Amino acid sequence: MYRSQQLGLKYLTASTVMFGAMVAFGVLSSIYYIWPGFLLNVFNFNSAKIVHIDGLVIWLLMGFLGAIYWFLPQELEREVEGIALAEILFWVFCAAVAVVVVVFIFVQYGSATEASMWFINQGRKYVEAPRWAALGIVAVMGVFAYNVIGTAFKSRKSTGILTVLMFDLIPLVVLYLDAFPEIRNMSEDLFWWWWLVHLWVEATWEVLIGCIMAWTLIHLVGASRRVVESWLYVEVALVLGTGILGLGHHYFWIGTPRYWFAIGGFFSALEPLPLLGMVVHAVYDAGSHHLRAANRPAFYWTLAEAFGNFIGGGVWGFMMTLPQINLYSHGTQWTASHGHFAFWGAYGCGVIAVLYLALEKSRGHDGLDGRAWKWSFALLNIGMLGMVGALLVAGMDQAFYERAIGGSTWGAFLAMEGRPWFVEGMWARFAFGLLFASGYVMLVYDLLATRRREVAVSDSMAAAGS
Repeated sequence: MYRSQQLGLKYLTASTVMFGAMVAFGVLSSIYYIWPGFLLNVFNFNSAKIVHIDGLVIWLLMGFLGAIYWFLPQELEREVEGIALAEILFWVFCAAVAVVVVVFIFVQYGSATEASMWFINQGRKYVEAPRWAALGIVAVMGVFAYNVIGTAFKSRKSTGILTVLMFDLIPLVVLYLDAFPEIRNMSEDLFWWWWLVHLWVEATWEVLIGCIMAWTLIHLVGASRRVVESWLYVEVALVLGTGILGLGHHYFWIGTPRYWFAIGGFFSALEPLPLLGMVVHAVYDAGSHHLRAANRPAFYWTLAEAFGNFIGGGVWGFMMTLPQINLYSHGTQWTASHGHFAFWGAYGCGVIAVLYLALEKSRGHDGLDGRAWKWSFALLNIGMLGMVGALLVAGMDQAFYERAIGGSTWGAFLAMEGRPWFVEGMWARFAFGLLFASGYVMLVYDLLATRRREVAVSDSMAAAGS
């Protein structure tokens, strides 16, 4: 096994830990909607939400890094360039994340000074990490880009997937720099802030997961490289054509010109289509050639990734991006329903698929097909669908009664807190969140038990042979 693949396994392990932290603080955040006074003046809702959402970003980012460090040496048949520096930065990254989480939990906020922005919290939604930690992320991503591009140049070899990945690394690094500016005009600040929150996560990440899933399909079902690369090119074209213009659905209500209504309302729902087409076409092509996936967990999670991305990112997104609807749905639990579904379908399922694929290649597939992965697959996906449905019902109730009828007043907001559909939606979200958390526990159990099952299979085969 290459050193970079060992590093990939470390990143995938760290991402699984961050997944657990994200789930724990998500369940904690859901409690505040049921008992608003929960942990009052001890640990407030905003702090729990920060750890939940920032943990989501770090979980997925670590998963992406682990996946690419795993696949890259197989693609180029050589060790990754600069692997020693990447190994050092892995531990620096993990230590930095641990320190930031401790600060978010025990310090939470500071005074409105430069020192607070550097060491406690920047105060910008979704990029609250203090500046020193944000600089660390830039360093990690810079070295990662050097690892990929430097290895490709050293090997004097490239493929369609790798070429797309290398071009995607440029905006992946550059767009994150938008986490640093201090812009005092709120409309201007939000205009550029969405370049980070939307384009970094929804455009560059969409291409990144496309590259990862292309490699996954090649290794999982022996998919034709021509098929997956063709769909990857379509995805790049759609991201360039729709991802950037689709940014406009965030510009409806922040003081930008009216033409963003038409642009943003139409273009933002087309991005997930190529990834769905890639998976369906690759699986169909593999079936026509009588190829089979021995790794059933990875195969099922790959299918969940494709359809979850299309439905959660595409269908759920398009439901609320038209300005006539977004006027009432923006900022409600309807938005949270889309966010949960889209992140899970577009990225989370793909990271878990790679996790099982790497587990097979590093340990063998004999111990993979137990019962625990089926339980985790069912519990995680049923839990997510339940949360999405509960948030959607509560959000539609908010959009109708609080926004359309109540006029988005403070009184309408307070009255909404006691409406039966909203209250029942919050209880259902909490219950399905616990179900999702139990699915995470089963996932970790299965990952840890795989080694024991593999040993048991080997021992039984040895006993039968003797």
